[in-house]
Amino acid sequence: MSTLPARAARFDGPGQNRSLERGIEILRAFRPGTDLLGNSELAERTGLSPATISRLTQTLVTGGFLEHDRSARAYRLAAPVLSLGHAMRAASPVLHTAMPLMHEASARLKVNVGLASPDRLDMIYLDSIRYHRKASLRTVVAGQRVPIELTSLGHAYLAALPPAARQALLGALRAAHRPAAWRDIARDIRQATVEVAQADYCAASWQPNVVALATPLATDGGPLALNFSLPVDDAATQRTRIAAGLAPALLRLKEDILCALAGRAESR
Repeated sequence: MSTLPARAARFDGPGQNRSLERGIEILRAFRPGTDLLGNSELAERTGLSPATISRLTQTLVTGGFLEHDRSARAYRLAAPVLSLGHAMRAASPVLHTAMPLMHEASARLKVNVGLASPDRLDMIYLDSIRYHRKASLRTVVAGQRVPIELTSLGHAYLAALPPAARQALLGALRAAHRPAAWRDIARDIRQATVEVAQADYCAASWQPNVVALATPLATDGGPLALNFSLPVDDAATQRTRIAAGLAPALLRLKEDILCALAGRAESR
């Protein structure tokens, strides 16, 4: 679910360096839970030929971005990839501005607070403040991916897109699901789009006994999504009440972040 259809077409855009694009695709193939990937698995995940994979993995090993496990005849990500993520977070004006406000809201309201950015068919957490003391409910961390089509973060992002861009993304998402499952998912997305248009937030309960609500956050770098979430005894019956109760605080946090970002831009 992490890649778009017609993968080979991504390498044919004007002005693109095809070798660089293909190398990036190899790095994208690694996700949590896939410690090692061999050339055949990388070829399957990227749609690239085995010969191309072999050439590029050797280059990435030489460049320090992959490690080769000789006994497993496979590759894992190397430390410089982690360094790139750290550099991105350290340089992000949005994170510098939003994180103190997110921490304050989490402590005051006793809720989890997350900020996420889109990447193809997923939302990636830029950061996540987990309030709950139970370790099982503190597993969402920066860099973790969640599906756009199922989550409050993804629904809020979809609602903020121009209609043509939304329809294109929905088409790619639909292709990754069976028709029967997609009918329910599409209904929830339509409902969320209406909710965002009317109230500037939407709610979802894609995980058992967790209610989450999210709002789009427009930034110079593109639309993000901001959310609150908390564990409940019965998400089905409590979702509407909890979402309505937390919505004013979520929208205030959004406004505080946007005002702080505007002040930061004016001071430069």
